[in-house]
Amino acid sequence: MMKKKFIVSIYIQNKRVYMDAELKNDITDCLYEKLRLFGDANADEVIAFTEAEGDAEKEEVLALLKEISNNCEIPVMATFPIERVEDVKKLVYANCKKVILNLSKTSNWEMLEEVSKRFGADKIAVSIDDYSLFNIYRQQAEKYATEFVALKSMKPQDYEGLSSLPGIFPVADVMLEKLLELFGTECVGGIYGNIINANINQINSIKALCVERDIEVNALIPAIAWEDLKLNSDGLVPVIAQDYKTGEVLMMAYMNKEAYENTLKTGKMNYYSRSRQKQWEKGETSGHFQYVKSLYADCDNDTILAKISQIGPACHTGSQSCFFKEIASKPYAEKNPLKVFEDVYGVIADRKVNPKEGSYTNYLFDKGIDKILKKLGEEATEIVIAAKNPEAGEIKYEISDFLYHMMVLMVEKDITWEEITSELAQR
Repeated sequence: MMKKKFIVSIYIQNKRVYMDAELKNDITDCLYEKLRLFGDANADEVIAFTEAEGDAEKEEVLALLKEISNNCEIPVMATFPIERVEDVKKLVYANCKKVILNLSKTSNWEMLEEVSKRFGADKIAVSIDDYSLFNIYRQQAEKYATEFVALKSMKPQDYEGLSSLPGIFPVADVMLEKLLELFGTECVGGIYGNIINANINQINSIKALCVERDIEVNALIPAIAWEDLKLNSDGLVPVIAQDYKTGEVLMMAYMNKEAYENTLKTGKMNYYSRSRQKQWEKGETSGHFQYVKSLYADCDNDTILAKISQIGPACHTGSQSCFFKEIASKPYAEKNPLKVFEDVYGVIADRKVNPKEGSYTNYLFDKGIDKILKKLGEEATEIVIAAKNPEAGEIKYEISDFLYHMMVLMVEKDITWEEITSELAQR
């Protein structure tokens, strides 16, 4: 059985991004914050409706779609004024998970088979302006696409029995019971619209209700019940909170049964305060919420590791981590690959802001982009030459030189490692 999807809808027009079809709720200026929230709140996908006229405007929309896809941890599917196969390719290269072809447009219908075979049916969804015409396209749509996206006021009951493709339907405002009924409808693969956008922070709670009704959704369903955890003498379980991106340990707290169950239900970390003798949600007063990415029990089932997305600092002192008081240390070489890259990048970035006499890095910045590119090209050639040597030592040295010069270029062009890793994660 397919898992039903909660889909956030956004609307792109004139280089602005909105969360409503009426183009009143402009989120452009807080776009990255919103994109992070979509993932943290456990939405399943984003559907982007776009408008553009002319090649220049299309390129602007494509650039914005790529920026959105690269900064959103959940998949993005998009409509687009598609004229030719090249437009579909550009959307795929913009890291859109799915491209929506409106079959009411003759050219889209004619290219359906070609783009499906070229990019994969899993990259193609179809839509149509008039349900009554869908039967004409049904056989080809089921063969070359994997989803049907309903537009405007199309209702699931009108689609029932028309096709085996799961349908994605718009829903404005309905009561909770009606929403659950819609999710339970066999032909419904997902829902988008104001009912989702206006209730993003309640998605996990609604998913919990879906689970109770045996509706398959992407929810936090525990493989280990509270009763199977080993409690300490106070009837609690210690919890270590760790940043899911960096691996940094942020804090340690305790859970009772209520906190454990509420964490799973809401998707936000809940703990038990031993001093106040009550359960609390992290961030309920400060706004520094912790969104759950995953929970693990240790080998003895007596400690939980929570990998979380932290909003703001984790510590009540304002520190990012509660573990900032050094007790003792000794010199050691950092071996974490990403940490090494970030540390070297940080030194290079600091050199640009605070030049140091005799610094080779500052020499490159002073000479400008052409000198940096020349050195980068030279180092790339050195890698090729070194690769012909059977010994690995020389190529390691040349790759290190190349990476250093590449990071100088990254700083010069204001590109961070986070942007690079986000791009790689989309590949």
